[in-house]
Amino acid sequence: MDPDGQTVAVIGPGAIGTTVAAALHERGQQLTIVGRSPRAEVRLRTDRGTVVVPGPVLTDPARVPGPVDVVFLAVKATQIAAAAPWLDVLCGPRTIVCVLQNGVEQVETVGPLAPESVVLPAIVWFPARRHPDGSVELRGEARLTLPDSAGADTVQRLFDGTMCAVEVSGDFTTLAWRKLLQNAVAGLMALTGRRAGMFARDDIAELSIAYLRECLAVAQAEGARLDDDEPLRLLDKFRAFPADLGTSILADREAHQPLEWDVRNGIVQRRGRALGIDTPISDVLVPLLAATSDGPG
Repeated sequence: MDPDGQTVAVIGPGAIGTTVAAALHERGQQLTIVGRSPRAEVRLRTDRGTVVVPGPVLTDPARVPGPVDVVFLAVKATQIAAAAPWLDVLCGPRTIVCVLQNGVEQVETVGPLAPESVVLPAIVWFPARRHPDGSVELRGEARLTLPDSAGADTVQRLFDGTMCAVEVSGDFTTLAWRKLLQNAVAGLMALTGRRAGMFARDDIAELSIAYLRECLAVAQAEGARLDDDEPLRLLDKFRAFPADLGTSILADREAHQPLEWDVRNGIVQRRGRALGIDTPISDVLVPLLAATSDGPG
């Protein structure tokens, strides 16, 4: 019997999906795991050992019997279209779709694909990376933030007592934009092919601060209550990371995969234009990231 009597599915057993699946499995939650590649199990490596979550990972939507109570959508924003068939079979009028993706547009993007369901955005605050053998390494504490809205209590209860802490915030907009600023400046790592150690350079620090101030102006106009010294705090955070720490957008570049440039960086340019805010640095970085991701050439 599942701890809360909920049926749960995870779409996309990558770095984030595997971490969530492992946390729920340790609590005794039965899971339906679906993705692109068939596997007998998924594995999460932590400093406490390895958690093995039994599969199989299903690859055919026709093998899923019907809607579940909670869906964790853990595919990247570039893979939303590919996830649509899974949402069709896993979602119903009572389903909560918790979207574990970067950006601040999860509801607008996923809502049309699950029109009868509750779409609940989440902020992912943990560093996890997938290894070539398919296992995932969690390099820090796992934490999610949810808005104080429909479905949040149900999702929070699912994680009670697990390795993944879940908090519900009454100011989700501010926290979501704070994470977006972090993701936006991490795009510089994809352009350079370098890890966190690059932020020790004075010239990169200067560029990062200027770019973050541009992002901050848009975030504040969107209602985020971020202080003017947020760029300095974020730069200090990047400089405190291990020099070899990467980011998902860098990993995608190294794997020659499409980049989430639009939801992490393009949105600053798009929202800036709509709000009448100049974004000169975005006007340079966004085309470079788009070309890095999509070509041609």
